[in-house]
Amino acid sequence: MARSAAADGIRVLAATPHVRDDYPTTPEGMERALEALRDALRSEAIELDVVPGGELALEHAARLGADELRRFGLGGNDRWLLVEFPYSGWPLGLPRIAERLAGDGFGIVLAHPERNPDVQAMPGRLQEFVGDGMLVQLTAASVDGRLGKRTRETSFTLLDLGIAHLLASDAHPPAIREIGLSAAAESIGDSALARWLTEDVPAAIVASAQPPDRPAAP
Repeated sequence: MARSAAADGIRVLAATPHVRDDYPTTPEGMERALEALRDALRSEAIELDVVPGGELALEHAARLGADELRRFGLGGNDRWLLVEFPYSGWPLGLPRIAERLAGDGFGIVLAHPERNPDVQAMPGRLQEFVGDGMLVQLTAASVDGRLGKRTRETSFTLLDLGIAHLLASDAHPPAIREIGLSAAAESIGDSALARWLTEDVPAAIVASAQPPDRPAAP
C-alpha cells in the first residue's frame, strides 16, 4: 500500500485505524504500530511520510477524554478529529457530541457520509453539520465510481453544493480498496478544486490551522 501511495503521487498519508467497539484501538497501540511502519518504510527506502490519526466511531469519540483524543488527531494535529459517519441512519447525537468536543477545542471531519442512504436521499441535509463548522471527507472510490453510481452521484452533489472539503483514499488492504487517489482527483474535472481537496485542506489540518477558502469555480 505504501508503494502504491508513493507511486500515485501521495507524499503524506495519515494512518487512521478504526477506533470502535470491534476495533478497540488505543493511542498506545496506534503509536507503536506507526513507529514500526515508519521503520519499515525507511528500511525499504519508500518515500512516504506517514502521520498519526484515528477514525473514531461517534460513540467512541464521546467516551474518550481530551488527552486521548488529541493523540488520535487527524494527521497528528491537536485540533481535528476524523469521525466515521454511520453507514445507515441519521446521527441524531452528532450535534451534542460535536458541541462537547468543541468545548475541548476539537473540530470534526466527517468520513464518507456520501455512502449513507439518508445522505444519498437528501445530500443538502449535511449543510446543518457543515454550518456548525464540521468538514466533510469523501472517499476516492466514491468519487471515481468504484463504490457505485449512487455514491458517485452523491459525492458530486456534495461538491456542487460546496459541502465537501477533502478527498481521501480510505484505503484498506489492497484486496478491499486500493489507493487510487490521483484518478479520483482527476475525475472531478477541476484541477484547482482537486488540489484544494487533496493538498490545501489536508495541509491545513496537519498544521492544526483553519482550512483555506475553496477556490472559485471555473
